[in-house]
Amino acid sequence: MIVWASLSAFLLIAPLVGLLVWNWMRRRDRKPSVQFSSLRVIKGISPGFRARLKWLPLLLKVVGIVLAIVALARPQRADTKIKRNVEGIDIMMALDISDSMLIEDMRPTNRLESSKKVIKDFVNQRISDRMGLVVFSGESYTRVPLTLDYPILLNNLKKVKTSRNIKMGTAIGVALANAVARLRESEAKTRIVILLTDGENNSGTIDPETALDIAKGYGMRIYTIGVGRDGQAKLPVFRKDLFNRTVKSYQPIHSKVNVTLLKRLASETGGKFYRATNTGTLERVFNDINKLERSKIDVSQYTKYAELYPPWLQLAFWFYLASIFVQHTILRRGP
Repeated sequence: MIVWASLSAFLLIAPLVGLLVWNWMRRRDRKPSVQFSSLRVIKGISPGFRARLKWLPLLLKVVGIVLAIVALARPQRADTKIKRNVEGIDIMMALDISDSMLIEDMRPTNRLESSKKVIKDFVNQRISDRMGLVVFSGESYTRVPLTLDYPILLNNLKKVKTSRNIKMGTAIGVALANAVARLRESEAKTRIVILLTDGENNSGTIDPETALDIAKGYGMRIYTIGVGRDGQAKLPVFRKDLFNRTVKSYQPIHSKVNVTLLKRLASETGGKFYRATNTGTLERVFNDINKLERSKIDVSQYTKYAELYPPWLQLAFWFYLASIFVQHTILRRGP
């Protein structure tokens, strides 16, 4: 990029223009005159080649002076280098996919779809953080390991649904241990787990207290989110009728979040517990986490300048010298 160190030098063009205008207005006063009895013969004579170039010395001088002014303005080439030091955060999300997440008390359709939508918005707000996804019901498995490839993460998140292929229940301890294991080898200074569930720990081979101790040992923070309202609810059930059509019905179910456990998981690791009973609340929860856990980005800018005025100054010198040479040789005027 070209920059100018002394832009004020261009103000010198104003007096130069004024001098040229003044010189043009006085041109008739400086013309020599000779008296003839008749101009009839002289009018038929066309001016010669040298007479046609009488303006050339002045033009060369003006060009030389303008080039000198450009040199005085000191054009420079600025090479700017920006160094960014990014201290990213590693985030593992543990999402409950037990059947109770199908309860239809949150938009757009149920607890699971609402959670997926809000998580998607959360991922889209991150820039340089590695993120991963663990899902769980009575068992837990890693859907996406830590990655910076957000499109892959979002594509897998979109496909998440409740599954009959894994054990039923809510294994909070196993899910937390799985997420911690994925973060164990991370070298990031900040490692966090976001645990999202609508139930109580009632399954799994690892109890939540053991998983909590492991997380504390590795210095990880846990954010816990209790989703949905407590109490009696209707769980949608899908069956095939005699004509192989899918029929939706509901069965009563009691839903309850273990607030005491989730609060303990968060408080003992320096995290925070949230209660989200509707989609709007859940969105505010993830917005809050997004503000609390921001990547640290240090930006350093270095600019190196290279002087470009010498060629302009040399051109100015040669143009002015050429004007003097032409004026005193080829276009020299007699007395």
